[in-house]
Amino acid sequence: MYKFFKRVLDLLVSVMLLIFITPVFIPIIIILKCTAEGEVFYFQKRIGLNNSKFHIWKFATMLKNSMKMGTGSITVKNDSRVTPFGRFLRKTKINELPQVINLIKGDITIVGPRPLVMETFNAYPDEIKNKIYKIKPGLTGIGSIFFRDEESIISAFSNQSPVEVYNNLIAPYKGELEMWYQENQTVLTDLKIIFATAWVIVFPKSKISYRIFKNLPQSDILFKQEY
Repeated sequence: MYKFFKRVLDLLVSVMLLIFITPVFIPIIIILKCTAEGEVFYFQKRIGLNNSKFHIWKFATMLKNSMKMGTGSITVKNDSRVTPFGRFLRKTKINELPQVINLIKGDITIVGPRPLVMETFNAYPDEIKNKIYKIKPGLTGIGSIFFRDEESIISAFSNQSPVEVYNNLIAPYKGELEMWYQENQTVLTDLKIIFATAWVIVFPKSKISYRIFKNLPQSDILFKQEY
């Protein structure tokens, strides 16, 4: 029943969202076509349900060969590979809107673990890699809320390389958060995550997520200072 509810909600939200955002897409597509390298959409292979692969849709915000430049799949604050307009799209999360196509297709659901590229997926401990995508990945999730400004978190640890920070500090805790979600999946939890996602986009400095989700796994990293 829970899975049926999620799929019905996915379809209802995705169709409504597509109708609502279509007028927004037109000026964005024109701007992207006329700026940077003229790329509009970015298709990237991600890990999906049961560790299968699919291509995620996003608006292009970085240079074409960005994966082969700099820090690869890890983006840092003020990353030179991000285009000026792309910086705005990423900050407002508008770059994520084309994923409504993935939502309609059933590649992702509204709430679930974020689908990762293979490089960052491999940073998870083996136990997490074997379990995290036993459920369908999501447009948003508990990890997405607390790591919504991952670029700034990585950049804060200037004494370590971005890869070290992600592999040693971020990935293990993000994995714990996603395992927490699997153990606490309910309609109410999903609704809380949807609300918290919208809230922190509008109020980035808000700490409301810590008040909504009280039994999360603890971390030695002082992320709470960032939120």
